[in-house]
Amino acid sequence: MNSERLFFIDIIRAFAIIMMLQGHFIYTLLDTGYRDLESIPYAVWSYFRGITAPTFFTISGLIFTYLLLKAKEKGEEKKRMRKGIIRGFFLIFVGYLIRIPFLEWIFGTFDMYFLAVDVLQCIGLSLIFIILLYFLSAKRILLFSFITLILGTFIFVTEPLYRGVNFENIPLIFRNYISKSSGSIFTIIPWFGYVSFGAFLATQFFNHVHQKYFKPIAIGSFILIGSILIFHSSYILCEIAKATNTQLFLDAASYNYLFTRLGNVLLYFAFFYAFENYLKFPLILKIGQKTLSIYVIHFILIYGSFTGIGLKIIGKTLTPWQAVFGASLFITCVCFISFYYVKTNAFLYKNLRGFIDKLRDKSGTG
Repeated sequence: MNSERLFFIDIIRAFAIIMMLQGHFIYTLLDTGYRDLESIPYAVWSYFRGITAPTFFTISGLIFTYLLLKAKEKGEEKKRMRKGIIRGFFLIFVGYLIRIPFLEWIFGTFDMYFLAVDVLQCIGLSLIFIILLYFLSAKRILLFSFITLILGTFIFVTEPLYRGVNFENIPLIFRNYISKSSGSIFTIIPWFGYVSFGAFLATQFFNHVHQKYFKPIAIGSFILIGSILIFHSSYILCEIAKATNTQLFLDAASYNYLFTRLGNVLLYFAFFYAFENYLKFPLILKIGQKTLSIYVIHFILIYGSFTGIGLKIIGKTLTPWQAVFGASLFITCVCFISFYYVKTNAFLYKNLRGFIDKLRDKSGTG
């Protein structure tokens, strides 16, 4: 197998985190009078903003699974699985931590909004699910590949069945993972579907990346399948509905954002994989490797984690040019802080792993 690093993964992660930074900044601060989908610049911005989260989830499944399979190749899969479980719980922990309004709690104001689920909790739980699927497939790559492909498709197709369900009888902390009724931004379904497709792609890279013509074939496949998903997936779902007389496929076709966004993600993959050698700038790669720290810092600065005081207090008051300039400055500042002043990811992750290792050592000697 070719052990060369897949640089395009870090490049895509860098692009996605930058898109997230500017997207959150502009969405939070742009004056509502300029939010007109009839305006071409705003409509284009809004469309591409909608691709950011699917890209993040898909690339998370790809990179984690690829590293897991590389660890299997080296005989270190148990270590990687254990590390992945710790990583998953760590992301869930951080996702809750940055939403805790400590200042409000100090003054006696309590609410349950901090239990709302966002991207970190969903990615963390998704990584744990990937490890569980890998274990249940008896660590056989072909079976695991098939399961992730079928599961991702199943989650997307059945989205109409769980779209509006509230699950009111389930405790809030669990309900927030499957329903947005209490303020969750992301839920494990359908978003685990993107992680599952990412895991499937990882198996293809692992099995074939060493082959001579894999890269052009992969790029061509990304373009072809991505275009089909964007322009023809609704038609295909309708034809399946007619052939099987199943309303579910017709319902999925009528609100087909999941397969369409996956198509957009694949076109991103095609572009960045094709131009990988021209985009391997150290700065870009470093941004792609610092996504968690960047996410935490941006969340604190915009939404006022812990204190409740963030850029959101400005309100939706900026003009488009102010928003663009502000977003550029915001991206620069967040990346600078992440690179030179904050080691959030390494510090917390190291201490969490140390704590778990101590618990394991004590249970082993007890």
